[in-house]
Amino acid sequence: MPLPLHFRLERYEGPLDLLLDLIRKQQIDIADIPIAAITSQYLEYMEQAREMDVDLSAEFVYMAATLIHIKSKMLLPRDPVLEAENSDQTEDPRQELVSRLLEHERFKNAAEMLQQKRLIEENVWSNPQIKKFLPEDSDPGLAVTLFDLVKAFGDLLERAKNRPVYEVEAADLTVSDMIRYLRERFLEIAPQDPLFILRIFEEQRTRRAMIALFLAVLELVRMQAVTVTQKDLFGEIALQRHTHFDAVFASDQPIAQIEQEYA
Repeated sequence: MPLPLHFRLERYEGPLDLLLDLIRKQQIDIADIPIAAITSQYLEYMEQAREMDVDLSAEFVYMAATLIHIKSKMLLPRDPVLEAENSDQTEDPRQELVSRLLEHERFKNAAEMLQQKRLIEENVWSNPQIKKFLPEDSDPGLAVTLFDLVKAFGDLLERAKNRPVYEVEAADLTVSDMIRYLRERFLEIAPQDPLFILRIFEEQRTRRAMIALFLAVLELVRMQAVTVTQKDLFGEIALQRHTHFDAVFASDQPIAQIEQEYA
């Protein structure tokens, strides 16, 4: 008898991962998603998962309903009178989905970057004889990777779920706002002093502010404005000024570029 055919269905952590994969494979402009085609492919994946008894979470079903809703709104004809009166307020039905996908893609890219960095570090061996060439009073501390920072940040978010929620009526904080905030915190202390970043995370009152702060830390590390350090094993993770700290903030161009990237 011929052997049965085996099909492999890719697994995704969530519906946004699935949508991003569909967009990337077809090289679609994420800001101009062909919603009808993407919805059809998304529903086809869900049907294949159902046939193969793959249990999808409620998030996948909710996203399917969202896609169908967006598709129906785009298919409905617009009233020319209302469109003329509210020409400045005309909103693309896809805009909210695009914003969520862009934010998710930034986190995904950051995670992939950290994974690559971890793999590189695991395959790099240091020379133990280097200690002979260091001054006796030199204490470089422990090597802390961004992977450690991500893990600590994840633990902090879990703890934040159980604390009281504060309603603050204020404009949403951006990543560039948090970069300026961290710069001010560094200027308040001596150049050689560390800034204990997890303490600053705990000062934030909203989850959105914590995420913006975390992205700001990643951007500062990428720009070589700060370094991630840890004095003792299992000690507090801190940020210290990089030798390029002043050069990075010598002009407003880096922050202006970040504002465009996260717009």
